[in-house]
Amino acid sequence: MLENVNILLGVSGGVAAYKAVDLASKLTAAKARVRTVMTDNACQFVAPKSFEAVTGAPVFTTLWSASEEFQSAHISLADWAQIVVVAPATANIIGKVATGICDDLLGTTLCVCWQKPMLFAPAMNNRMWENPTVQRNVETLKRAGVQMTGPNMGRLACRTEAVGRMAEPTEIIEAIEAIAAKS
Repeated sequence: MLENVNILLGVSGGVAAYKAVDLASKLTAAKARVRTVMTDNACQFVAPKSFEAVTGAPVFTTLWSASEEFQSAHISLADWAQIVVVAPATANIIGKVATGICDDLLGTTLCVCWQKPMLFAPAMNNRMWENPTVQRNVETLKRAGVQMTGPNMGRLACRTEAVGRMAEPTEIIEAIEAIAAKS
């Protein structure tokens, strides 16, 4: 169902970034074409080479990345994408997208992709997730058509059990398949 679908995977800087490598691997195994954009903070948790290894495609980490079309990377990535997935979607990237802040490659690319189907998989500490400002930003994105999967109840990086854990890759793939079926 995802064969030959161009999926732009945005990875922001949370500990759940390790699950994004598994997601990228599973998407590639489903014959989707995956390109990855990582924030600087995401690179602190997982190396870009991990995504390159599982997708067979270059990873973009900076506004100054060269693209094969010799355009600005954020424009060529947005043009290429059919579905945009952000996993993990931290409070930071949710806030940036909700307010139009474009200070890195991922935020800038997401700003350009506003007409594409988007799926965010939030992941953060439960107190961050419950913050009224984060919830307002989530609602802003939902009103703009961004779909959400998760966060789930589970063990968080702070060693507590609470809502804030990123949805599992299989759950995210189910949501992507539902989007692809409508496109």
